[in-house]
Amino acid sequence: MAGVASDELLEWPKKDKRRFLHAVYRVGDLDRTIKFYTECFGMKLLRKRDIPEEKYSNAFLGFGPEDSHFVVELTYNYGVDKYDIGTGFGHFAIATQDVYKLVEDIKAKGGTITREPGPVKGGSSVIAFAKDPDGYMFELIQRGPTPEPLCQVMLRVGDLDRSIKFYEKALGMRLLKKTDRPEQKYTIAMMGYADEHETIVLELTYNYGVTEYTKGNAYAQVAISTDDVYKSAEVVNQVIQELGGKITRQPGPIPGLNTKITSFLDPDGWKTVLVDNADFAKELEANQ
Repeated sequence: MAGVASDELLEWPKKDKRRFLHAVYRVGDLDRTIKFYTECFGMKLLRKRDIPEEKYSNAFLGFGPEDSHFVVELTYNYGVDKYDIGTGFGHFAIATQDVYKLVEDIKAKGGTITREPGPVKGGSSVIAFAKDPDGYMFELIQRGPTPEPLCQVMLRVGDLDRSIKFYEKALGMRLLKKTDRPEQKYTIAMMGYADEHETIVLELTYNYGVTEYTKGNAYAQVAISTDDVYKSAEVVNQVIQELGGKITRQPGPIPGLNTKITSFLDPDGWKTVLVDNADFAKELEANQ
């Protein structure tokens, strides 16, 4: 009966109530980044917390409330002003109705634009790239009105098909789009829980012939909600046995917060944290 049970178990992520909650990464100066994101990108500071006994502070920023939007969770570790982003992390992305205007605003505020606005090679989308004060890249994408302007986390992977399978099976994501660009020697896969223009997607990039990247110590993880961290961890554990990866935190409550989570690494070493929906809602209520 084990086979039957495990098939049923693998159905769970598709039935579960999931959404991307936030991306977590480290910055060298919290106020500097908050100023940049609010003034240049138009994000709102949603909440801030200081944990002196653990020697760190967090700030949450995004384009709408955390109960309905994907946000960034910035971590400042006392006394650490610089991090190594590594070669594996790609970029975040912001959708805007006017890339040219956004770029002008960023330049006016002293921000760095690393690619001027214009159509992508071989396509019609208009994009630009900006670099934040810590060196994180943000792709700026011209799009019509969207409920989720913070719309991508791009990570590089060593085997695209393996990664697609992992995120489909372990996390119940859908492959929304796969694009091969042989002339630029890369293939990308957009993974998510809803249509690319309505939500945040995980953009996985495979560069021909490159199987390994450095992770650095700057970007940490994405957090995704679940109705049952225990059942979700069971699924992940099963998929890890087939495709690789590693559970880094067994499911259970975080000391002090009581929010139930589980965390794991994908086959490339990228980390995901699954967070209990009801506990996360309570955490947000407590902060209002």
